[in-house]
Amino acid sequence: MEIKITKAAVLKEKPDSSTLGFGKIFTDHMFMMDWNDQKGWYNARIVPFENISLHPASTVLHYGSEIFEGLKAYRRKDGKVQMFRPIENIRRMNRSAERLCLPEIPEDLAMQVLTTFVELEQDWTPSAEGTSLYLRPFMFGNDESLGVHAVHNATYVIIASPVGSYYAEGINPVKIMIEDEDVRAVRGGTGYAKCGGNYAASNRAGERAAKQGYSQVLWLDGVERKYIEEVGAMNVMFKISGKIVTPMLSGSILPGITRMSCIEVLKSKGFEVEERLLSIDELAAAMENGTLEEAWGCGTAAVVSPIGELCYKGVKYPVNNGEIGEVTQSLYDTLTGIQWGKLDDIFGWIKEI
Repeated sequence: MEIKITKAAVLKEKPDSSTLGFGKIFTDHMFMMDWNDQKGWYNARIVPFENISLHPASTVLHYGSEIFEGLKAYRRKDGKVQMFRPIENIRRMNRSAERLCLPEIPEDLAMQVLTTFVELEQDWTPSAEGTSLYLRPFMFGNDESLGVHAVHNATYVIIASPVGSYYAEGINPVKIMIEDEDVRAVRGGTGYAKCGGNYAASNRAGERAAKQGYSQVLWLDGVERKYIEEVGAMNVMFKISGKIVTPMLSGSILPGITRMSCIEVLKSKGFEVEERLLSIDELAAAMENGTLEEAWGCGTAAVVSPIGELCYKGVKYPVNNGEIGEVTQSLYDTLTGIQWGKLDDIFGWIKEI
């Protein structure tokens, strides 16, 4: 598809890497493309970054017809820019689109517009240690009608933000509270889709945990309130008696790209990885008898986030003496090494710009 490019008349000054947070500074341009059920995808364009105008009756504002993705571009020491497994983000977005009755984007078209946009904005990719260019593709329904129905009109957008190191003071273990009241998602719902409603519904429990001094919550399933699902907005993994255990993808858990990458790296290093149901009772027993050796969350923003303490029903359980474990550190070093081009990409994950 031809992509029309309208460059900004005045380019912004690039920020100093030391001032970067997460998602607060945006590049000069954004990508946009429209869809309707008669034309399909049309009017692909890169335009100056600006506000989006919406009709007050737009579907997204009333019925939550919205999905998004998150991935990064990294600057290597040789100056070149590369993305990490973008095809997997494209495929996951299409699965999310199918669930929310939004239009899917052909993989070759999605890759074309993503790489074209990153090529234009690649100068915004910072070079300081741990920094990257965060890419946020998103799609929303914008029918100008209050009727409840499948979407007939939609818009796809990509914006980009230079971001700092997730760990400003090093990769330190966090404290997590096990949530046994609210749930993140249920089987048959939208748990496996990356849509805004999943995150909005999780905020209440996260706020309660924060008031008690915890970084996030560990979610239990929404049916039996028994099985471990995710930690905050990340997938979660445990090392129990030498084996790696992670909750199986049952339909209520987001199939994380970092989760997938962790499993592939672990298997390549000879670890046995079990994707299965893991009950809170089994985890509590492992915490009590000392067979829980390590625990960590994994996701795009942090790569891996070590868990140093779990709290369940008021009882606090330290994990690995509150220190980062050997497996967790190895995963972080391997994945970030590939992402920033410090290690050879033996898995074929990198897309160069």
